[in-house]
Amino acid sequence: MPPLTYTQWTKVCLKGQEANAQQVCFTGKEGRIDTGMLVIGTVLIEPEGGPNKVLRVTLPLGMQLPPGTRAIVDGGQPMTAPYLVCFPNGCMADYEASSELIGKLKQGKSLVVQAINSQGQGVSLPMPLPDFAKAYDGPPTDPKIVEDRQKKLEEEFIKKQQALQQQQQQQAAPK
Repeated sequence: MPPLTYTQWTKVCLKGQEANAQQVCFTGKEGRIDTGMLVIGTVLIEPEGGPNKVLRVTLPLGMQLPPGTRAIVDGGQPMTAPYLVCFPNGCMADYEASSELIGKLKQGKSLVVQAINSQGQGVSLPMPLPDFAKAYDGPPTDPKIVEDRQKKLEEEFIKKQQALQQQQQQQAAPK
């Protein structure tokens, strides 16, 4: 598994356009490889005033769907969840985010998500937790700032990709 580049945990709260729309807060983090491909995404979805909070995990396409996923905080009791839906950016599985789970995430060091890839091999993907509590308990980040961060990250991945291609071309050039 190539090394992952992680975003920081970020909380964003959005409200729908309808007059009585509820606010929904998202506290999330992503891990990507050098090409920019998403390998693991985790987001805690929290509807305002709603009892049902969800921890949504997104893994890349190419995982075996029937076994679903497992999530483990700091080597604790594994939780399992089936994949709900797949989009071009990956397949998603939702875990009920009880107050107990949120407490473990806030105190934890690592959330490990496990799945089975298309070759039948088990895959364990770590999601560092040390800054989760700060983001979760803190004020939401302005969506514009998140958008700017995302653009910078994409630009960095493009530069890495171009440098890698240039290096490969130099190695392939006749001497």
